[in-house]
Amino acid sequence: MAAYTTIDNPELYFQTKLYTGTGSAQSITLDGDENMQPDWVWCKVRSQSDNHAIFDSVRGGQKQLRSNSTDAELTRTNAISSFDSDGWSMGSQPEMNSNTETYVAWCWKAGTSFTNDASATSIGSIDSAGSFSNDSGISIVSYTGTGSNGTVKHGLSTAPKIIIFKTRTRSDLDWNVGSDMLGWGNFININTNSAQQTHNLFQDTAPTSSIFYLSGDAGVNDSGGNYIAYCFAEKQGFSSIGSYKGNASTNGTMVWTGTRPAYVIQKVTDTTSNWNVYDNKRNTFNPHDKLFYADTTSAEVTHTSMDFLSNGFKLRTTDGALNGSGNNYIYMAFAEAPFVNSKGVPC
Repeated sequence: MAAYTTIDNPELYFQTKLYTGTGSAQSITLDGDENMQPDWVWCKVRSQSDNHAIFDSVRGGQKQLRSNSTDAELTRTNAISSFDSDGWSMGSQPEMNSNTETYVAWCWKAGTSFTNDASATSIGSIDSAGSFSNDSGISIVSYTGTGSNGTVKHGLSTAPKIIIFKTRTRSDLDWNVGSDMLGWGNFININTNSAQQTHNLFQDTAPTSSIFYLSGDAGVNDSGGNYIAYCFAEKQGFSSIGSYKGNASTNGTMVWTGTRPAYVIQKVTDTTSNWNVYDNKRNTFNPHDKLFYADTTSAEVTHTSMDFLSNGFKLRTTDGALNGSGNNYIYMAFAEAPFVNSKGVPC
């Protein structure tokens, strides 16, 4: 019988870090029992309104994107100077290191570099490069658009359930999210509170274990445009990617993830509302009521929302953004601990 999980310590692949800015160069050390060199660092100031600051090792630590904006990639010479074995080093970039301000950073590891010459390998039709981890089901993929239908190698050995796309070169195009839960003839934006939309971004075709599909739409495949794609395959005991239906009760829907969550991001899909982000460092006990909106610049908000359980999360609100009667929601959760470890022992 296969083990429940192959990842007994999720901190090898995901960690949340709380820190205080200094306004000058500093190195941030992650708090986990295991060292982790992050490949994707998503920072947000907690104590005031400001942009989200997203960096990754594929684009480089001085190239910023903002989840709350259509802005093209910004060059920040005082942002991340190095991705270190146990965190990162940075300069005085205000969106991640303003003096005395408090911050949260959500950090993921991919770790193995790849390049793909599509014409040489016959994998996909568009060249790609990036970083991936088949253990955690995470890949970061860079590619240049062609303006016509194409396919791109994503680096993983299993099909992603959700992919987050952003153009790096245009400031008038949204972040676009495709997923199994929406169906690949639909998409949703991260930088807005809009409901899901129907449009041909992905040739109405789900990713395979080697490639994802693109139409010629500029949102994901503008001719000559540079893009980044964050790909996530579900891994039992580490990540849960799925959907749930709300019931408008404070004894709300319980969502099974098979883990005690460390991080949850969720969004109602059939009406307008924010993307909500929770973690186990800003709240260390239930209920989890400290959240950020990924699509706005707002400071941290307090709102009774959910409990983190040993095997999932349970909604504790009637708010339609999280638990409206009959509404549909998508979510992505990463583990603090698997429900059962690789030896079959409950955690």
